[in-house]
Amino acid sequence: MNAYIFPGQGAQFPGMGKDLYESSDRAKELFEQANSILGFRITDVMFNGTEEDLKQTNVTQPAIFLHSVILADSLGKDFKPDMVAGHSLGEFSALVAAGALSFEDGLKLVAARANAMQKACEIQPSTMAAILGLDDYTVEEVCQLVSEIVVPANYNCPGQLVISGSIEGVDKACALLTERGAKRALKLNVGGAFHSPLMEAARADLESAIEATQIKEPVCPVYQNIDAKPYRDPASIKHNLTAQLTGAVRWTQTVKKMLEDGATSFTEVGPGNVLQGLVKKVDRAVETKSATLS
Repeated sequence: MNAYIFPGQGAQFPGMGKDLYESSDRAKELFEQANSILGFRITDVMFNGTEEDLKQTNVTQPAIFLHSVILADSLGKDFKPDMVAGHSLGEFSALVAAGALSFEDGLKLVAARANAMQKACEIQPSTMAAILGLDDYTVEEVCQLVSEIVVPANYNCPGQLVISGSIEGVDKACALLTERGAKRALKLNVGGAFHSPLMEAARADLESAIEATQIKEPVCPVYQNIDAKPYRDPASIKHNLTAQLTGAVRWTQTVKKMLEDGATSFTEVGPGNVLQGLVKKVDRAVETKSATLS
């Protein structure tokens, strides 16, 4: 069974999407539609901007989304998913590719999400850190010991869990986790504490936008971050999309569940190959590849 997976923030790179734009009139039309919806020429930043330009949250999230969904669209009849999943932001790309969300609605929600997250980041200084070389239970236990806000945020693969919270909370957890034997406790260069209770303001902002958006039944199950389970019911999908902002991305559990449900190959649709590496850390034997234009 073919699983298609869609990357999240961090996969961006200068020049992203330019080959797609130049490959077909259909792709060019979608990019120009995106420029119009967003109210600025995001294609100029994607094709000609620097790494720094692409790091702005209001650019990063729509840029990765556009690269992923336009690539999926360009695959045409070759895009035959039995199941889909996306990492954080990538969940929106997965829903558009699977026909649950329209291109326009998906882009509007991603732009709203990026702006809401940016606003939440400005309310309280906060951060994230990657913890390498410890089991999930130890990281969870240490987060509970810290009195300040710090929680497991991204279960990326065995031995790699990202924590998120207040600067003081993350610093204290990193010190304790290093004492417990973490190979590295690496502070990330991010704008704030994504997938933590500190995103509550963003969750509240986005909830009304999601509720007002039509979501249809997807063509295949969508495995959602919040609990790693497959969904096709629009009401459940909406609820899980909203909960994702303050809840953890359970990517390790998602990959395991997709394998359990019969996935035999994973195709990454979008910029980079980060997710393929994470899948291989879960199961070295499984086939992984990047979606490419024929």
